[in-house]
Formats: sequence, C-alpha cells, structure tokens
Amino acid sequence: MQEVCEGFERLNITATNATIKTGTLLGIFVSSSSAGTLKFADGDGTIANTFSAAAATFYRLPCRFKGTLTVTVVGTLDATIFYKL
Repeated sequence: MQEVCEGFERLNITATNATIKTGTLLGIFVSSSSAGTLKFADGDGTIANTFSAAAATFYRLPCRFKGTLTVTVVGTLDATIFYKL
C-alpha cells in the first residue's frame, strides 16, 4: 500500500536550483515544458539522470537526499518539487 503523506514542502522552479538541503524527496510536478529536461543529484551523486519532462506530469522520486539537492533544468519548463525536511 502506498503511504499517503500530507504536509510536504514545495518549491516552484523554472531554472536549475540547489537551495534544498538534506531531506526526503517525494517527486516533481511539471506544469509546462517545451523541450525541458531534468536531472536530480545530491551529495552522493545522481538520483535520476537527465530525462525529458512532459507537461502535466507528476514524477514520483521517493528517496532521502544527502547534502544539497540539485535539480538541473535544461530548456524551458515550470515545475514544483515536493519534499520533506
């Protein structure tokens, strides 16, 4: 059974971001994308390598990240990261 968690933090991004420190990543909702790609990494290395992000899609990426979570954005997209500190 999938755990239902409410009360996650959120951060909207349109460019590469590295402001979230150690925590738990739930995933990312891509609101819009025009040839946009995403890559997720932390202090231990790559969490999810570069992938094409489709608009109106939620990508579930449940994991604990160590150090700073870096979300690299290439192209044009608007997305919201959901995470827990």
